[in-house]
Amino acid sequence: MSIPTRQRLVEAAVRRFYRDGFRSVGIDQVLADVGISKTAFYKHFDSKEDLMLAALEMQNAWLQDTFVTMIRERGGDSPIDQLHAVLDVVDYIIASDDFQGCIFVNAAMEFPLPHEPAHVAAAENKKAIEELLHTLAVEAAADNPRELAQELCLIMEGTYVTRHVTGNERTIDIARRLANLLIEAHCQQSGTAND
Repeated sequence: MSIPTRQRLVEAAVRRFYRDGFRSVGIDQVLADVGISKTAFYKHFDSKEDLMLAALEMQNAWLQDTFVTMIRERGGDSPIDQLHAVLDVVDYIIASDDFQGCIFVNAAMEFPLPHEPAHVAAAENKKAIEELLHTLAVEAAADNPRELAQELCLIMEGTYVTRHVTGNERTIDIARRLANLLIEAHCQQSGTAND
């Protein structure tokens, strides 16, 4: 079964941008990876920026889907166990052989102005993940669901950055301890999960 050209372009762009950076990768490199001409490229995208945004959108959809699926698989029916499973997803991401930090943090660093489209896309991803965690925190009867969601997001971001910068494989252990303490502190009334 053949993969549509637009999808092949976006997948190749994700790999290139993630590995080499958004600004350093030219359209020609992505086209060479896919094996198509510039004329064929412009049938699908108006510019490199459009391709970058499509790549970020694809990663955002993948990440949200991965979070929801893995949290449910690993956490079962218990919202508190699902909150604990958030760090399983983070572990899955940082344990990947090609892990090079968070693509959304990378995008925001390369495009630091808050109004730049890539920066906006990165911020939207972070908000979407916070909303997923907020929903879980509400379901877990956390005393302050928004605060817990924000704190877990901060732990996640710190884990991505620390693991990427230092290569310390124990980063996830530290993150889990911190997350477990927070979850237990915020969800005492509804009972704690088994670790």
